[in-house]
Amino acid sequence: MTKKLYLLSILTIFAFLLTGCFALQEAEGSSGAVVAPTLAAVDAATGQNASGTVYTIDAARSEARFSIDEVLRGSDFTVVGVTNNVAGQVALDVNNPAAAQMGAIVINARDLATDDDFRNNAIRNRILLTDNYEFITFTPKTLVGLPDSVTVGQPYDLQIVGDLTMAGQMQEVTFAATVTLNSATEMQGTATAVIAYADWGVRVPLSQTVTAVADQVTLELAFVAVAP
Repeated sequence: MTKKLYLLSILTIFAFLLTGCFALQEAEGSSGAVVAPTLAAVDAATGQNASGTVYTIDAARSEARFSIDEVLRGSDFTVVGVTNNVAGQVALDVNNPAAAQMGAIVINARDLATDDDFRNNAIRNRILLTDNYEFITFTPKTLVGLPDSVTVGQPYDLQIVGDLTMAGQMQEVTFAATVTLNSATEMQGTATAVIAYADWGVRVPLSQTVTAVADQVTLELAFVAVAP
């Protein structure tokens, strides 16, 4: 083997090793449980502010998730990613729901997990870029469709309009929500939105096994929130 061919072979092997290391590189780990901004002027003794009783999301009983359709190895497949590392607060006065407040909802994107570790690494390294953008944040601006009063055990439908920040980009999103006050100290609810992820500059790369991916992704929050 000539020196030129030998050098070319060494460079080829080196490039292959670098490519392999990049593909398998682990993303930054989670910094721990997320902390959302607290609602203003909460009385520590009563757990209330001007908008009513303040309910804090119980992460152990709550879940943020996404779902997206793809073609995997020639067959239709729905990818679901889930995390319970989510935080936020809601303030509600049952006699004056029009004054209700909802604080920012914060999700740790590094903790989103699907059924496949390689896919998880791709989501963190190449799609959501979680080394630089660890958190997904939804900041509500308007609650549409609030009732005149609230009855324990009765579900209520409303829309939550706000700004969703993901991968360093922010766009307005409307979530369709259903909320139920279970008791004076507990509420639960779900909120769902379908978005075009490209609006946030997010790209989903294809591969030999994944040959097509839907243009839209469904975002969901299922939560239980408790008052002190």
